[in-house]
Amino acid sequence: MSYAAPCDAQKCRELRVAIGNGGSYRRRIEHVNVFKHFRIEEWKKSTKEGDVTTFLDKTLKCTVYRIRGPVPATKVGKTSLIMSLVGEEFPEEVPSRAEEITIPADVTPEKVPTHIVDYSEAEQSDEILHEEIVKASVICVVYDVTKEDTIEKIRTKWIPLVNGGAEKGKKVPVILVGNKSDLQSGSSMESILPIMNQFSEIETCVECSAKNLKNISELFYYAQKAVLHPTAPLYDPEVKELRPLCVRALSRIFTISDQDSDGILSDEELNFFQALEDVKSVVWKNTSEGVQDNGLTLTGFLFLNTLFIQRGRHETTWTILRKFGCDDSLELTDDYLYPPLRVPQGCTTELNHFGYQFIQKLFEKYDVDKDMALSPSELKNLFSVFPYMPWGADVYSTVCSNEKGYITQHGYLCQWTLTAYLDVHRCMEYLGYFGYPVLTEQESQTEAITVTRDKKVDQEKGQTQRNVFLCKVIGPRGTGKSAFLRAFLGTNLTKQQSAAGLSSNYTINTVQVNSQDKYLILYEVDVDTEFLKASDAACDVACLMYDVSDPKSFNYCASIFKQHYMDSRIPCVLVASKADLPEQKQQHGLSPSEFCYKHRLLPPIPFSCFGQDSPSTLLYSKLALAAMFPHRNGSELSTTSFWLRVTLGAAAFTVLGFTLYRAFLKLK
Repeated sequence: MSYAAPCDAQKCRELRVAIGNGGSYRRRIEHVNVFKHFRIEEWKKSTKEGDVTTFLDKTLKCTVYRIRGPVPATKVGKTSLIMSLVGEEFPEEVPSRAEEITIPADVTPEKVPTHIVDYSEAEQSDEILHEEIVKASVICVVYDVTKEDTIEKIRTKWIPLVNGGAEKGKKVPVILVGNKSDLQSGSSMESILPIMNQFSEIETCVECSAKNLKNISELFYYAQKAVLHPTAPLYDPEVKELRPLCVRALSRIFTISDQDSDGILSDEELNFFQALEDVKSVVWKNTSEGVQDNGLTLTGFLFLNTLFIQRGRHETTWTILRKFGCDDSLELTDDYLYPPLRVPQGCTTELNHFGYQFIQKLFEKYDVDKDMALSPSELKNLFSVFPYMPWGADVYSTVCSNEKGYITQHGYLCQWTLTAYLDVHRCMEYLGYFGYPVLTEQESQTEAITVTRDKKVDQEKGQTQRNVFLCKVIGPRGTGKSAFLRAFLGTNLTKQQSAAGLSSNYTINTVQVNSQDKYLILYEVDVDTEFLKASDAACDVACLMYDVSDPKSFNYCASIFKQHYMDSRIPCVLVASKADLPEQKQQHGLSPSEFCYKHRLLPPIPFSCFGQDSPSTLLYSKLALAAMFPHRNGSELSTTSFWLRVTLGAAAFTVLGFTLYRAFLKLK
């Protein structure tokens, strides 16, 4: 069978293959129309060091079989191939079996060490053969192109021996090697093609000559390629279609890369993949639904990758998949989803401007109707690239929503802020699903995270650079803690009673402190007894809440304060809830006001969410202020002089900044 001439779309590409003692070669490989077959022209050429980039950190084990004909003296030249590869010349004397050879990583194209293991029926038992099959990453089956019986044994003996008991999709890849091509003018491809069509695990067939050194290094290049860029996970040759997991992975990549969410990859978005100029024309000629509005649709994108694989360029598809974090099983790797991030004790985690900029663009992409809120369908589309829905129904009780119950843009940013603070690794996982490192061209999701300095340093310096603070709301059952959390989102008691959905122990919103927006997280501590664990008490500010209409309510707050906060550096604020009801005298020895005065706390702050108006945000600002200035005691925070100093300090900082800005303009 003669090789078909390459078409225009099958452009030549160059490949460097370094073998043996470091000798460098450059090959030109032309793809031909027959699936998985190649015409190879070889010439020797020097190469600059560093011409190849690292791709995977793997060790390949390549087992090469000798196939005997009916006459024992007949050999196919398997050992000669190995020795020609290493010695770069045809050996005059050939042993019955070559020793195991290791090709170092630094002299292979993919920077992967490769072990080549020879096998001899004369010297080794069937048990040893089976052990090598189990350990092999790829198997090269060598036949003699001049002997039809050696070709037939590929079908009847060797392939069944290698993968006879393997499950579909878990078979060891096989490379067919037709040796002694120098002894005949034609090709063995007519006989080989039916075998390749019968056994999907056969990746490639290479005809070579150990005597003339023809295609020797290419043989081992394709052995490496079969492992590093396997066809089996991507493509089902029996139905000639991409496998479902591959379709899922590529669809996710398409959705991420379609940054304007119009269902089409524009020229700018295609350039992100460094696609060929004639990609759209090739797709358009083969599928009518592949090109729309001068862009590539999902159908076209999937067809393009199918075409890559069918023409033996599946490394192109693998490059795309691995760039977006996929492993060999087409799942996102842990290294991609969970990059290492060290968070020392006493430090917290926040999204920085890179992170907020990225999630802001995501919101704009999926807010199709531009109403500054995400409807349930828009939220579903946002998380369509996830394997699960990350936000549950409780999110609607955690952040702000509009009158339709949709999460607002502000609420969306708050939810991301909450995740980054409480579980930064989960936050980085979410960013990974959205393709953060690829789209932002940054090393990993850690670039979107700021680890704050130790809280002890903030206390020593009397100032903080943090933007997110945690307040724990503690009090006996029935004091209105849940209503206090919901009121932080601007809902009064009437709206809370009519609202549906799951409740949440968290709420998050922004408050104004010194003309700056700060995120304040409220967490309702669910307490069954009078004793509180130390971990439940840890926070930036504690809100101790009691019910003014219950004479026993304050006892609990006083007990918790003495147990956890009296000798700590965590500021406390007392809140007198249900202030719309008649106040009862508390049974504690001291009144709440006397207790606060004695322990230098702010006087109890009244709170009620009863009424038609939205609750005041002043109380929440005071909580954030106490968290920002934990070194100040309550008496200082309540004095006019303190507030005056804070205001004057902020004004002085503003004047200084304006002065420096004007000076900078003059220098320019």
